[in-house]
Amino acid sequence: MDKRKIKEFTDKVWYGTGAIGLDLSYGMFNGRLSRYLTDVLGLNTNFLLGLISAARVWDGVNDPMMGSIVDNTNTKFGRYRPWVVIGSCLNAFILFLLFFNPGFSTGFSEGGASIWLYVYIAVMYVLWGMTNTTADIPYWSMVPSFTTDPGERSILATIARAFSGLGQGIVQIGSPIILNALGNVVNNPDGTSTTVWTAKGYLVTVLICSAGLVFFSLLSMSKVKENVAVAPAEKFSFRKIFSVIKENDQLRVFMIFAMLSNAGFYTTTGVVDYFFAAVMENTKAQSTFSLFGTVGSILGLAVIPVMMKFTSRRRTYQFSLLTALAGYIGMFISGQFLMSTMLLNIFYTVTQIGTASMFISQTVFLADVVDYGEVKMGVRRESVTFSMKGFLQKMAYTVQTVILYAAMGMAGYNDLKPNANGVIVYPKKVKTAISSVMYIIPPIFFILSIIVFTTKFRLHGEYMEDITRKVEESRKRRLESVNENG
Repeated sequence: MDKRKIKEFTDKVWYGTGAIGLDLSYGMFNGRLSRYLTDVLGLNTNFLLGLISAARVWDGVNDPMMGSIVDNTNTKFGRYRPWVVIGSCLNAFILFLLFFNPGFSTGFSEGGASIWLYVYIAVMYVLWGMTNTTADIPYWSMVPSFTTDPGERSILATIARAFSGLGQGIVQIGSPIILNALGNVVNNPDGTSTTVWTAKGYLVTVLICSAGLVFFSLLSMSKVKENVAVAPAEKFSFRKIFSVIKENDQLRVFMIFAMLSNAGFYTTTGVVDYFFAAVMENTKAQSTFSLFGTVGSILGLAVIPVMMKFTSRRRTYQFSLLTALAGYIGMFISGQFLMSTMLLNIFYTVTQIGTASMFISQTVFLADVVDYGEVKMGVRRESVTFSMKGFLQKMAYTVQTVILYAAMGMAGYNDLKPNANGVIVYPKKVKTAISSVMYIIPPIFFILSIIVFTTKFRLHGEYMEDITRKVEESRKRRLESVNENG
């Protein structure tokens, strides 16, 4: 391998390290926040339902607005890198505050939760979304600016997704270990013991994740150089943002099938804390479950390069979704009928193989959607288009959280209180609600996603090859213009 190829690969690796930090933050937000709010702070699930709905309405405005701001940024440090660094530092600070109670009374206090605790959490929740947007959109918007080659984009997306999975794995495996180690161990009358996760454990965990977010973002952006030959962006206006969604029909299709499959995935990660605490009654087994999932995520990185040798990217993506679906069906059978924890872990590995390769393909597809939009509309709007990725991620989180909180609310979760030892005893109807969210909801989302993708997404084959050729010609003309004026 010559020096140029080594340098190109090294640049991809440095870029990918930034995803570790971003997913440390998102892993804490998506995976650990819900149970912290309900079981440590004692907040009402009806309030949380209203909060996440209001936050998503604001994200619908804030995310594309941030994308357009990034598109119109022009500094000596580049278009994307300053925002990634600024956003990461702000997001790390807000993430810490989200898991830090400055002294307000909780829902388990004698007088109930302070109104100021609700206000505080609402403000921090919305600010987390805004600061995450500030870092996430410019980071992933860099993908199409590196290259127009679909193969190179797949490699770049695979590397970034590998580091993203590493960040998720650190949170999913490491945080239960820390929370169990710093939790209160309670001996039950039947001779068993229960570990109650405490505010202290959450605070230590979030400090580690916040520091990691800043470190990896600074490391990545200090090593990455931006490609300056990108199409100029137009000045910001809401009309132009909405026109991107209105005129780019393939972006709308992408938004639908990606949100459906992402909601299926985030439903699992969102309910897993409750599942092991209430249904399995063994939070220590959660790290093993997450370890199997991380192994699946690593194995899933090989799906695209292997499958692409034999078939198209479209078929590869369909294979990824079907693999995830098969894993969920296996988890349902293992957990509900066979009562086998080992088989549950194995089938979760299968599920993660499918979802890992699914996320890689989605990043590449969205880069294709950017190219399609440039050819169709004559204007290249990378960050506005990629802002949909972060927005869809939040929407998927919202869908799974609404389902989870609604199911728990109907099952009477708000009436539960810790006993004298600080342990919450979960009744059968709560366990049934949580099991339903864990096993039944995700496969439904994946089936719907497969149908939409297969019937509506057109960016593949000769049609996409023609779009790529036109974009390459346009980029070549811009490079020639830059050289002539430089």
